[in-house]
Amino acid sequence: MHYGHDFPIITRIARFHNIYGPQGTWKGGREKAPAVFCRKVFVAHVEGNNGEVQIWGDGQQTRSFCYIDDCVEGILRIMMSDYDKPLNLGSDEMVSINDICDIVADVAGVSVKKKHIPGPEGVRGRNSDNLRIKELILNAKCHAIRDAQVLEKRQIKKEMTDEAQRLDMMMEIERLNALKIQEEIELRRHLQNKQ
Repeated sequence: MHYGHDFPIITRIARFHNIYGPQGTWKGGREKAPAVFCRKVFVAHVEGNNGEVQIWGDGQQTRSFCYIDDCVEGILRIMMSDYDKPLNLGSDEMVSINDICDIVADVAGVSVKKKHIPGPEGVRGRNSDNLRIKELILNAKCHAIRDAQVLEKRQIKKEMTDEAQRLDMMMEIERLNALKIQEEIELRRHLQNKQ
């Protein structure tokens, strides 16, 4: 804001709240909960864990999530407006962590067993206060979490499959290299025994 006051430049400020979607990380500890549960539900069934999904705490903590397409639309609307103060950009649809797990399982067409374990839970509830952006920019809204989960599930499943194929290929290369080394060792031994 101050930059826009000090220099002849138009500024807009958007405060993003839990933006997620394709190309977002789904592993490594920095992912958003929808991606975490896409991964956990797949792993629970792919790796034979009998559909068990671990959830930190009681799963009643609530969050709101905004799909990336809606975020981009919101950015465009904010940029086209004449409002130069900060605006929250996110969803006001509150969903519990347990609900996210259920939605992902339903979208994936599988059932899950939730296992609540001790772990960091964060605050009990958090969402984006979108009152101001709705007053200023008509029809500013985010996809329902369920609709966006269908899109994210497809993306994460593809990435997990691609990664599994890469790992299989790497393991095969390692196996072939190990066989080659073993053959060279046996050849050297054979030649040494002849001498």
